[in-house]
Amino acid sequence: MTDLNERQDKPGPGRWMRVLLVVSLAVNLAVVGVVAGWALRHGGHHGHHPSRLDMAGGPLTRALSDEDRRAIGQRMREVWRERGGNRAGIRSSFDALVVDLRAVPFDPDRVAERMREQREGFAARFEMGQEVLIAHLAAMSDADRAAYADRLEARIEDYRARRSGKDRD
Repeated sequence: MTDLNERQDKPGPGRWMRVLLVVSLAVNLAVVGVVAGWALRHGGHHGHHPSRLDMAGGPLTRALSDEDRRAIGQRMREVWRERGGNRAGIRSSFDALVVDLRAVPFDPDRVAERMREQREGFAARFEMGQEVLIAHLAAMSDADRAAYADRLEARIEDYRARRSGKDRD
């Protein structure tokens, strides 16, 4: 009888796999949530809000002037709408994800498929953003593009300087 009690107290490999699955799912949901938040905020008519492209594009967009960032953000929203961007579809996809997460029995394959679809949507929006940025850069004068390159280089150098201190820890 003691042997049976000892086995019940010790977590088996199945339990650790479930814990790992839940932790992995939580991390994936956090990433998807950040992406969806950006998409929901910038997908509709939000011309009165400041553009937050610097959150999505890293140093490439942070090196742009505020005016250029606003123009690119506005153009991205226009292109998104022209290509049939659908905020309601994004919202319903997340609503369905929540339902899938609560389903008993839990179907990890269904959740993985839903997340894959959301990731593909984000990738398409990211590619569209790059297209808009490239078109904007192509329309710049040589002097403006050189100034942008200088700002980009400075951003990258600042980032590397900050990271070099962290890499030593």
